[in-house]
Amino acid sequence: MAASHRNRRLLLSATAVVGALLAGCAQFPDEHPRPWSEQPSLEPQAGPQPSIEGEAPPPDPDAPQSAPAEPVGCEDPDTAVIATCLEPVGAVAVLPDGQGALVGERATGRVLLVRRDAEPVELARLPVDASAGGGLTALALSPSYHEDELFYAYITTGGDNRVVRIAAGDSPKPVLTGIPKGGSGNSGALFDDGQGALLVATGNAGNPAAATDPASLAGKVLRINGFGDPAEGNPRPDSPVIAAGLSDPGGICGVPGLGSFWVTDRRAGEDVLHQVRPGRPIGPPAWSWREQPGVTGCAADPGTVVVALRDAAALYTLHPSPDGAFTGQPTKVMEGTYGRFTAAALGPDGLVWLGTANKAGGQPVSSDDRVIRIEPPTGGTAGKD
Repeated sequence: MAASHRNRRLLLSATAVVGALLAGCAQFPDEHPRPWSEQPSLEPQAGPQPSIEGEAPPPDPDAPQSAPAEPVGCEDPDTAVIATCLEPVGAVAVLPDGQGALVGERATGRVLLVRRDAEPVELARLPVDASAGGGLTALALSPSYHEDELFYAYITTGGDNRVVRIAAGDSPKPVLTGIPKGGSGNSGALFDDGQGALLVATGNAGNPAAATDPASLAGKVLRINGFGDPAEGNPRPDSPVIAAGLSDPGGICGVPGLGSFWVTDRRAGEDVLHQVRPGRPIGPPAWSWREQPGVTGCAADPGTVVVALRDAAALYTLHPSPDGAFTGQPTKVMEGTYGRFTAAALGPDGLVWLGTANKAGGQPVSSDDRVIRIEPPTGGTAGKD
């Protein structure tokens, strides 16, 4: 009896287990059918992007993009910006170490030493007349700046345009005076030619005839020494004039020692870029802008000329060949980025320094006006340092 009872109990347990398994395998129609939905796509889907330990994952193109940070007061988060909250910039001269520059404010006559992450230091305040396009419009370092820390400025005074020499903390010393002043055409440009001489581009003072008058310093390219005398090696030893025919120059640039350089000029009906060779007449423009975008400063290496555009608020890049022609398509770049560009200069490391003048006719942001350092734009975009 006991054995029979035990066998019956085992049989009942096994039956219960089998019943549970069968119930788990059974399928029943839904009492409440689900609504119809589109079948999943069979197109291949992008899988997770591979990543390497220690490296940031690649950007997700579908992720929402945040707008770049805007300046707050004089604090500018843009890493290309070296100095902020200046008055409109008229001139930039890069220091030999490439980490700082002298900056001239056109209307105030202040010359400032600027470096990244440092407050600007005022080196001089020159008395200038900023009317009729004048003021402080150019700066250049002495060829021996690393020893004497002297620099030159092109300024408009109450009676003339002139070149002065400045030592930090000292009053300016006249170098070349008596450059005609007029109702327009008062801007000038300076450039160290790499042979111990200073190149000076002068405006025509509103008188086109003066630019072709050999007795006038107006509308010329001059080559002088540190005392304002004709430099050694000039085409005419008794004259500082090496080219004539300018109207209202904005900048001189080039590669010292190559025997030619570039001058931007604003003249009636067009803005132009000239290639100038000492002793030769200024011929037809190498490039011209009928829309008159307001060419100002320029910076050049052997393969690129960068021209700052004030009114068009952009840069223009051209690629010269040895014969003075241009290869490829000249391009307008950085339009609408930092506003109205004025001064431009090339640093010893190949970076381009620029100044802006947005407080004078532009749309300034809180950190204007600014000094900016960028990689030379090659067309379409410009890389920031």
